[in-house]
Amino acid sequence: MYDPVTLAEFTKKEVCRDSLRKYYRFRHARFYGGISTADCVGCCLRCVFCWSWNIVAGPEKHGSFYTPEEVARRLLTIARKKRLNQMRISGNEPTLCREHLINVLKLIPEDYLFILETNGILIGNDRTYAEELSHFRNLYVRVSLKGTCEEEFSRLTGSVPGGFQLQLRALEFLRDCGVRAHPACMISFSTRENIAALKKRLRAIDPAFEDFEAEELILYPAVVERLRKRKISYFTGYRPDGIPAEQV
Repeated sequence: MYDPVTLAEFTKKEVCRDSLRKYYRFRHARFYGGISTADCVGCCLRCVFCWSWNIVAGPEKHGSFYTPEEVARRLLTIARKKRLNQMRISGNEPTLCREHLINVLKLIPEDYLFILETNGILIGNDRTYAEELSHFRNLYVRVSLKGTCEEEFSRLTGSVPGGFQLQLRALEFLRDCGVRAHPACMISFSTRENIAALKKRLRAIDPAFEDFEAEELILYPAVVERLRKRKISYFTGYRPDGIPAEQV
């Protein structure tokens, strides 16, 4: 097992350089009804279901460094060309290079919504991160929980279980600092009982968090192979009543 905060510090050395950050592509994506997207390099988790595993596992082999000005300009160019009013940094973990992220946010006009997709580890580890993010009124944070509890988090990421508590703490800090946020959760490895228990924990943080966004596994061939090798079972889907369907 590894400590995700320690892994973050190690990964920063590969993907952060002063205010620069590594990215591997810029694109228009269909999510959220259409969004301008910058895909960054580097993460502090090793999720077995990750769709960009090769980039996460080998950040030194991928991408190029960009300044905040270059990233903002590319995001705006895509947004204007496609007539979009939303943008994001995605692909890996956007919060790794804090100075870079903050400088990008400063360059985004307030009439664009910026969606920050994060695992929340670094925000939960340092309340001042949430305080700094609170300065941006056009920011919305989506915290992606890796499982419904400590045990699932550790099994799916290979990390120490305490990382899950940092994810929940990120939601607390964001709430306390007045940052608009909501949780999402990968539920394809979770029982109905564990999902119910997570809802209770989220409700204790903020009643609005109980109705979290459910993420389900995308069965890319490489993902299926990793799950097979690690002997991790998963549900192929959920019925309308929230009961897991067939388990594989």
